[in-house]
Formats: sequence, structure tokens, C-alpha cells
Amino acid sequence: MDLVSTRNNNKTVSFYEAVTNCMPTDGGLYIPKEALDLSDWACHLSETSSFTSVAGTLTSAILKKEFSPAVSERIAVSAFGNYSPRVRQLDERLFLLDLFHGPTGCHRDFGFLWLASVLEHILTINDEKAIVLGTGTKKNGQSMAAAFGNKKRVKTLLIHPKGYAAGIPEKYLAENGGSIYSVECDGDIKDVENLKRAVYLDRNLVEKYGLTLANTVNIGRLLPQIFFYFFAFTRFKKHSFGEIYYALHSGNYGNLSAGLFAWKSGLSLNGFITDSTPELSVNKDGDCFCKTMEIPLPQRSAADPVSPSNIERLEQIFEISPAIMKALIFPKTVDPNDYKELIRKAYQRYGIMIDTSTAAAYGAALKSKILENKGPETLVLISKDHPAFEADIIEDACGEKPNQPEYMKGLDRPIKNVKKIQASKKEIENMLQYMER
Repeated sequence: MDLVSTRNNNKTVSFYEAVTNCMPTDGGLYIPKEALDLSDWACHLSETSSFTSVAGTLTSAILKKEFSPAVSERIAVSAFGNYSPRVRQLDERLFLLDLFHGPTGCHRDFGFLWLASVLEHILTINDEKAIVLGTGTKKNGQSMAAAFGNKKRVKTLLIHPKGYAAGIPEKYLAENGGSIYSVECDGDIKDVENLKRAVYLDRNLVEKYGLTLANTVNIGRLLPQIFFYFFAFTRFKKHSFGEIYYALHSGNYGNLSAGLFAWKSGLSLNGFITDSTPELSVNKDGDCFCKTMEIPLPQRSAADPVSPSNIERLEQIFEISPAIMKALIFPKTVDPNDYKELIRKAYQRYGIMIDTSTAAAYGAALKSKILENKGPETLVLISKDHPAFEADIIEDACGEKPNQPEYMKGLDRPIKNVKKIQASKKEIENMLQYMER
């Protein structure tokens, strides 16, 4: 697979370079050089295809230059095993796509798992190693540890803000034979983000230690999110006779970008409904409007390695024809003050518990009027994290708490003997030197 930067389509890089050195030097983000054509591959997927089978088939299609079909299958099996998103039919035309059925209940699980598996295979083939920088908040740290904690070629440095060094199972820690190195910084989340940013923007450090990132700056984190849409389609395609829409939370536009890549790759769908944001909203005519498209590239800041937005990837998809954007994306204003009522409404109507991100998507779907139409449209609501992460909010809205999975019971368990460091780049450099031994 060949990739180019959103800011320079003349310089082509390999998939290997894009996932191991994940940010172009021009400040953009990597995207596929040419549209993926997955339509023929999708024809082989059936309603009984497991998620791992879907992932293996699409990995082979996307990375056919890099991996044989057998290796692609191993990547998918190593990544997902028996983990799979779930599709539930809530009524005649509404489906729920749950993304919290990975090892930790975090929607990031599937992206982390695939990226970790791909990196391990690529680095093994090339006899190289890499270090992933991660932020060790409890949910994010636990999710990263589940994906990267048992790798041989990939080591992971989790930088925990003060008071957040918890939730990592001991078996994943380097001192116990795992590949996770945890340090607790003497600052808050913002201090950790600034520290990571300073380290990763130092190109000498990136090259010297083989540093990469596991958020959606890395195209290897974003690509597996395409799999969700193909998997969901296998589950309802025989029950859908009209237009297909997905309702999803805006977030950092990762799932929306992946959905649009799926559409460009040949997947049958008709549009995306999402909550309106300052970056992506509607104009005076009610059409989708991307505000950042008005800013010339030379005047933009470089992509943020720590807090990425995929809005620039969206722009590239619609650069040739902004009219397509108006026909595919339907932002709706949803007031966060209404989340609790939306959570309550979903519970009373369908018997489901949803988190606040899913509530925003549900609110946008209600405003789209598709659920009220009597036509044959199919709407798929994407549910992100396990509702137990927001148990108090959901109890307040629904009158009862969601069941807490076993893996969440260790979220607050402190990491024993965690190394404490000052919030300085020099401390991270010392840690990187130690990890290289």
C-alpha cells in the first residue's frame, strides 16, 4: 500500500514507513495514495463471517503488497482472536453496532490490537524494533496494555499523569516479562501531553529510538476501523432494502474518516449522521460545511501528534467534489445538556444503556428524522465505550447501574513500584535509553 501526506501527494511512502514513522515531516497526515477497491473482496463475506475473518480478508486486500493472504490471516487472528464488535437489531430499521466488546471495553481496543499485530509482523520481517509512546490514563493505558503488552519487537512506554498509574495487569509489565514500561510523571494530563509532544516532535529522538504513536495520527490505527462497517453490513444486508445510514459521535473524526474510506472502497451506504462541531457543521442552507477547508494549507498548524483530528483526512476525501460531502454527511446540533435525557429515552425505548458519546449520536439521529420516516431506510447507531465507564451518569438517567465487567475491577489497582519521573524531556530520554538495553 502506498501512502501520501494530506499536504503533499507527490511524495509516496510505504505502509511500513507510515506506521513506524507515523507523521509526515510536512505537518500533514498519511492517507492512501489511491482509493482502495474492496468491493470484490467484500463479495466473499457472508452473514456468518466472523469479525476475525472479515479483518483477515480486508487486511489481505489492503496490504496485498506487504503481506501474503496467510500472513494477513495470522495478523487478524493474533489481533482479535475471539474479540468482535456486536450488531444488535433494536427494531425493524434500527441496528446497534457495539464497539466495546474487546478486552477492556474501550472502543480503541480494536484499533490498538490490529496496529500492535501489524507492527509486530512488519518488524519481525524486517528484523527491527520500535517503541510506542502512549498516555497512561486508566482506560487508555489498560487498552494499550492489552494490545501491546506481550510483544517481542514492540516496546511501549506509558507515561501516566500523577495519580493515574493504575489498571495495568502485572503480566504486561516489563519487569514481569511483558513489554510495557510504565512511568508516573509529576504532572497532570496536560503536562504529559506536552511532554509527549516535545519528545515526538524531536525528529532525532524519533529516528534514534524508532518511536511511533498508537493514536489515529498513525494510519495503522485508523485503517482497522474500516472493518467495523464491512462487518456490520454482513449482519444486516439481507434485512436492508433501502438506504443505509450510520449515526456516530464526531470524536476526532476517526470513525467518520474510516467510514468514508469504506464508502470509497465500494461499501454500500448512503450517509453519516453526526453531532455538529465548530469544525464540521451546516451552512445557512442546511448543508454540511467543513470550516477548516477555508484555511489554506500553508497557513495551518502541523498535525498534533498527541491530540489528533482527522478533519484533514476528511477534506482530502471531498477535495475534488465538495457536493459529495453535502450528500453524505449530515451534522445535527446536539446539546450536551440533553445527553441524560437521550440516555433515558434509549433505555426506555430499546432497553439499552449507552454512554454519552453514543447519546450524542442518538440525538443527531433523532434530529435527522430518519427514525420517524416510514420508508425502508436502515440506520446503524454506533456505540463506543462500555456504559459501565459512565456508571453514575447512566444510573442517574436510567435508575440503575450497568453491570461492571470483570476487567474494569482492576482499573483502580495501582501499579506496584512504578517509576516516578519529573515532567522533562531528559527524563524520557533516559527512559528510552534504558528500554534499549
